Amino acid sequence: MNRRTKIVATIGPASEDESTLREMIRAGMDVARIGLAHGTIDDGLERYHRVRQVAADEGRRVGILVDLPGPKVRAGSFGADGVDVPTGSMVDLRVGHDQSTARVIEVDYEGLLEDVHMGDRLIVGDGGADLEVVEMKTDRLVARVSHGGFLRGRPGIHIPSDRLRISTPTESDLKGVDAFVAAGVDMVAVSFVRSAHDMRRVGTEPHPRGPLLIAKIETRAAVDNLSGIIEASGAVMVARGDLGNECSLADLPHLQKSVIRECIAGGRPVITATQMLESMISSPAPTRAEVSDIANAVFDGSSAVMLSGETAIGQDPANVIRTMSRIAARADEEMDHEVWASKLAELRMTDTSGGAASVTDAMTMSAWRATEELGIRNILCISGTGFTVRSMARFRPRARILGFSASAHTVQQLTLSWGTKPIPMLLNGSNEEMVHEAIRLAKESGDVRSGELVAVLAGSDSRSRSANVLRLERIP
Repeated sequence: MNRRTKIVATIGPASEDESTLREMIRAGMDVARIGLAHGTIDDGLERYHRVRQVAADEGRRVGILVDLPGPKVRAGSFGADGVDVPTGSMVDLRVGHDQSTARVIEVDYEGLLEDVHMGDRLIVGDGGADLEVVEMKTDRLVARVSHGGFLRGRPGIHIPSDRLRISTPTESDLKGVDAFVAAGVDMVAVSFVRSAHDMRRVGTEPHPRGPLLIAKIETRAAVDNLSGIIEASGAVMVARGDLGNECSLADLPHLQKSVIRECIAGGRPVITATQMLESMISSPAPTRAEVSDIANAVFDGSSAVMLSGETAIGQDPANVIRTMSRIAARADEEMDHEVWASKLAELRMTDTSGGAASVTDAMTMSAWRATEELGIRNILCISGTGFTVRSMARFRPRARILGFSASAHTVQQLTLSWGTKPIPMLLNGSNEEMVHEAIRLAKESGDVRSGELVAVLAGSDSRSRSANVLRLERIP
């Protein structure tokens, strides 16, 4: 079985040149993530166009996700060489954005002295250093370093989200959205989401005309408002770094499983992110714990697993992707697909409202059963918006999903969908015409063979709002 779980890889200084991007695509990168937290919008656009060009040169379909920084509170720069902040030392926290040292940390947040309270725990970076506020002065906070670490650049500083007075998305985020939507970006990740209203404020057209909006679950408020956020989003990311700062670390694995379960029940792709192969930033091989973490994320049902610093600043980005690909592929083989689908059937798997969604729910469940009973290896899903494909992917079938669409936007957005190979088709017409064209394209690409039995899911014609026709076809 080929790997079904998708890989999202972050593009950064270590991976932005054409040669490295080419290696990463060949190693198995499905979606390239461009973060806007560091550098300018123009820098991000330059990386965007380079990824597009290299993917086209390689003849590979790679989705591109732009990650908005959101209301991120950052420290003044510790410099490129970095600074060691020792455990037990005392530091002053002041409002500013220029320079930080081991003794004075500048914080780029005007509300620092009002919104941070005595006894608060502040995390610098992804667990780089833990600070406890022990004294409040008129012009600064005094904190004890309860857990020291090495800090470089401008790391984020986590302030309890229920007190942070910055809305999501920020004005800077919206400028980034406008620039990347104009360029044709496939997906946009929204940081620091606390409610469905935050997602609606992005203001883009619904996908696939607009980008697939991804809500990053990294606050306690997002966990509490999860159902509404899922409904307002095209996909979800479990951002375990900040979420682990907001919640008990003992709760984090259970929150991860719960978020993934709700996303899949709602037909939304879900990305598991943060520190998946962190040791490989500098090491050629992962730790045993990291291997288990990736496998468990696959078993939980993640549509995709994400690499951050590992590919953005790591020593060998392509090697990291190859490593993750091997681990995920092996976990995909071990997944109990039948038990998985049965468990999902106990959730909100079928919409009984009688609308278009309920028809697609029923038809995708029927397609899953048919492929299991008949040993079908390929499911051809024809969809205008990608909804049918994502609904089919919820079942994690043993059969591969070939996702056909006449919408170029949909095809690109399906690069994030579990177990799916996106394929563009030009024809829109009757069910008979679309099925015939999909079979022709699948055979032409070598994805199916003569004599093979396949399942085909589609609407009765190109105007259908649901997948209301399931056909079992023998490839001529």
